[in-house]
Amino acid sequence: MPRLRTVALVAGAALLTRRALRRRVQASPLWPLPALDPPLSGRPRSRALKLLLTAHETIADGVVRLRLEGADLPRWEPGAHLDLVLPSGLVRQYSLCGDPEDTSSYTVATRLVEDGRGGSREVHEQLAEGMELEVRGPRNRFPLVDAPAYVFVAGGIGITPVLPMLRALPGGTEWRLLYCGRTRTSMPYLEEVRKLAGDRLTVVAEDEDGRPDLGALFAGTAEGTAVYCCGPEGLMAAVEEALPEGAALHLERFAPRTGPGGNTEFELELRRSGRTLTVPAGSTVLAAVRRALPDVAYSCEQGFCGTCQQRVLDGEIEHRDELLTDAERRDSMLICVSRARSDRLVLDM
Repeated sequence: MPRLRTVALVAGAALLTRRALRRRVQASPLWPLPALDPPLSGRPRSRALKLLLTAHETIADGVVRLRLEGADLPRWEPGAHLDLVLPSGLVRQYSLCGDPEDTSSYTVATRLVEDGRGGSREVHEQLAEGMELEVRGPRNRFPLVDAPAYVFVAGGIGITPVLPMLRALPGGTEWRLLYCGRTRTSMPYLEEVRKLAGDRLTVVAEDEDGRPDLGALFAGTAEGTAVYCCGPEGLMAAVEEALPEGAALHLERFAPRTGPGGNTEFELELRRSGRTLTVPAGSTVLAAVRRALPDVAYSCEQGFCGTCQQRVLDGEIEHRDELLTDAERRDSMLICVSRARSDRLVLDM
């Protein structure tokens, strides 16, 4: 009898515990779980994949091509890119330039940036065939849209997202390509582009030809033509200025966009830390925060990976990232690139 009484007491206590836990869960502000808003812009973060680096080869001066192999890889469309997680933990974004129908491998290429932040140098000097690398994606911020005609402008490594677009264009499509570079030997995929484009291609090597004639490129451009440009900021700015009326411009940037009013100084409060900082016009929010909180998480510093996302409690945000959805932008920001429109911003840090 004492044993039965003990079992009954234990069972009763377990039942009371479950009921109390149920009441606590139901009293939570997250019960029931709210439905997530569908993304209106940006894309949700992709799951990570582990791929084998099977090729690491130089294809132009300062440019290496990587082949990453796996099984049943997610399909992609021209214009898509991968987030490549380097052994150091840095995350860098590279346009896919292989065959979208190949579900066994991804191909990307990257140029060595001598005065960059270290990612390209790590790719060039520390990656080797046989290594396993983590990637996220693919994601596409630069899709090929339907249009009556196309003009493509690529600067150097900017040919990588454009190349799959050229391969995908149906026969009979009206298009032309301007491919620019410092020298011909620094321009990756130049021979393949020549074969694809034929007389629709204009090659401008700066050391031989100077700057491209955008006026001549756009002469006679038809209404509704889609203009795709990827390359250095100076080239994209020039294309934007020369764009004829009635053409639709599509840009793929290597660096975060600049706000319409430039950068201005503002006050930044870190609520949980009890600190108030000044973010100078020449500094990012991330740089200012790191001076106070050196251990804050960050990675790409270009607004692509989402590592530095922080909740905003007060103030107006100027979003400059390429990742967050409209729902996320209501109360959070990527502090590596985005800034304040207001004189003061309060972060939950």
